[in-house]
Amino acid sequence: MSLAVRVIPCLDVAAGRVVKGVNFLNLRDAGDPVELAARYFEQGADEITFLDVTATVDERDTMYDVVTATAEQVFIPLTVGGGVRSVEDVAKLQAHGADKVGVNSAAIARPALLGEIADRFGAQVLVLSLDIRRSASTSSGFVVTTHGGRTETTLDALEWAREAIERGAGELLVNSIDADGTKNGFDLELIRAMRNISSVPVIASGGAGDVTHFVPAVSAGADAVLAASVFHDALLTVGDIKRELAAAGMTTR
Repeated sequence: MSLAVRVIPCLDVAAGRVVKGVNFLNLRDAGDPVELAARYFEQGADEITFLDVTATVDERDTMYDVVTATAEQVFIPLTVGGGVRSVEDVAKLQAHGADKVGVNSAAIARPALLGEIADRFGAQVLVLSLDIRRSASTSSGFVVTTHGGRTETTLDALEWAREAIERGAGELLVNSIDADGTKNGFDLELIRAMRNISSVPVIASGGAGDVTHFVPAVSAGADAVLAASVFHDALLTVGDIKRELAAAGMTTR
């Protein structure tokens, strides 16, 4: 576990706009990514995660202009994912202002990509993005999906995470598709399972709907908590969450 819990707003971007859905479906417009990033930075966010949710499906690169404009508004680590397929993509994203990159579908298609990125840029730059669904098809009960949750693989989520760490992933972004957008709370069983196998920080994602949801996620083993709709809909601020964590005796930045 990290010494301080990070609070990370997430911008899911499609066609230049922030979108949000439920279980990765029925996406609705949630605002301008640059404006939202600036707002969350002012609220005290520790990092911003920017995910181009249709880049892989559309077989195109991440929208670099939006990444640059976002990076110019925030002076905290910016993680960018979506459409990252090569070390050249990582270099280009860094040139446009990204501090870390999230990799999912391309690493599943070619696991060696993880080692290539870690060797060139360092493990601290490489975030394995895991879109996970509950499934009876794997021994752990959790299966990895690709292409924004549209395609289910045969990979056991825990086994894949363990392999990715061995290949150089410096952080795990663990997103529960089942909990995503439901506002019913994080998947605590999934967080505990990832914590048990991970030697690197675990970011819990999917399901946040109330200020009381964050302490249980950290207690289950999350080093960082990521949320989207509670911020976009102005239900909570970053400060609300940090105060709740602090009241529970958890250190925040």
